[in-house]
Formats: sequence, structure tokens, C-alpha cells
Amino acid sequence: MHDETLIEPSEGPAFAVLRPGGASDVVLICEHASKTMPKSLGTLGLDGAALESHIAWDIGAERVAELVSERLDAALVLQRFSRLAYDCNRPPESAGAYPEQSEIYEIPGNAGLSAEDKARRARALYHPFHQAIDALIDARLAQGRSVVLVTVHSFTPVYFGRPREGFLGILHDEDRRLADAMLEAAASMKLEKVSRNYPYGPADGVTHTLKRHGLTREIANVMLEIRNDLISDDAGQHQWAGHIAELLAVSVERLKTEGGHLHA
Repeated sequence: MHDETLIEPSEGPAFAVLRPGGASDVVLICEHASKTMPKSLGTLGLDGAALESHIAWDIGAERVAELVSERLDAALVLQRFSRLAYDCNRPPESAGAYPEQSEIYEIPGNAGLSAEDKARRARALYHPFHQAIDALIDARLAQGRSVVLVTVHSFTPVYFGRPREGFLGILHDEDRRLADAMLEAAASMKLEKVSRNYPYGPADGVTHTLKRHGLTREIANVMLEIRNDLISDDAGQHQWAGHIAELLAVSVERLKTEGGHLHA
């Protein structure tokens, strides 16, 4: 299941799947869950502070996703290695899959990668992760189950020196059904600073997972971005997991009852 030229057997597979048989229609994905670097890549020339920072992982996102998974009894697929080794929300042909620079940081170990270097990383990290998502979703659809795809991310409160005031971004590509329902639910719950396609949108190339797994199957899908200082500790993680779980429960139920379709 993994490319031993990049990941040693002792490091385990590229992904983890929690609650694969979960009762919820929701399938959670966390592409940037981990800051762990494959041993074979060392530190990519970065210091400890950079490897702990938001460029290496989505701070707090993994724990929020786990808590939402628990609350909803929802399946969750996690990437177990750093986005700096391979950004699993980017396809192999994207330069952003192997970033040479992330915000203000240069990534020396990603500079000038050969086609084979990139293919090796994709074989070890991208393909196993996305194949696991394919297998999980397709098995559910084959059983006649409804599936809703939700990816969980976090964003840094200061980017290129500019503060970001929002708390939660609800992002979508061409399929806006679930995002619309969640934005209405957020308004009715009086959640503050919740915005559509914030702090990024489809034009920024951030919807690869939604397109690959959601749009292709015509299943309702959404990408969530939570400001990471709000989920950097246990209390914040529980608070926001509660908000997200409630938003999803209300919105999925609404899609089912109002026209009723989680599939286009």
C-alpha cells in the first residue's frame, strides 16, 4: 500500500481510516492532518519552527475532524504525512503538490525536483490516500447509501502579514447545495464570521479533493476552513467540532427533506 523507497514499512501507510462503517452519510476527509515528515525526506531544509507551523499541516484540523467523526458516527480518512512532502489537495501535475515556497517560507528540499522525484512522492502519498477515499465512497454507493463529502482544513490568522478576521469558511466548487444549506444553518445558529469561499475559493486551486471525489460522482460536497487559533487547544477543538457537527446534521437533513437529494 505504500512506496517503500519513500516511506519505510515502520512508518506505516500514508493514510488512516476511522469509522469506515460509520452510520452517518457524511464522509470526512483531512488532507493536511499531520506534520510528520517521511524519514527519507529529513527536514526538507527547514528549521523546527517552520516544521511546526501552518505550512507543514493544518493546525487543529485533525482533532476537529476526529471529534466530528465521533459526534456524527462519520467515516474519516486522514493523511498521515506533512503537506510539505505532498499536498494531497493538489493533483500530481500541480506545482503546488510539491511546494517550493509556502507563504514566506522557502522549502529547499522541494526545489528542483525531477519528474521521478515527484512521481515517487505521488506514488507514496497521493495515490494511496485518494484510492482509500475512492474505495470507501464507492463501497457505500454500491450499497445504495447516500454519501456527503466534507473536507476539514484550518487557516492561519495572519497571511503575508495581513490579518484574517473570519472564523469559518464554507467553500464549494460548482456544486453549492451543501454550502448553501450550511451557510443558512450558520445564520440561523447565529454563528459569527462565517463566509462563503473564504479565505480561498475555487479559483485558488483548493477544491481538488471536492472535484475528484464529489463532482465526479455528483455527491453533495463542501470544504471547511477554520481559523487555526480558534482550534489550537482542546477547548476550542471541542467547541468548533460541536458547531461543525450541528451545521452538518442540520444541513444534510435539510437536503434530504427539501428536494431531497444528496446526489445531483
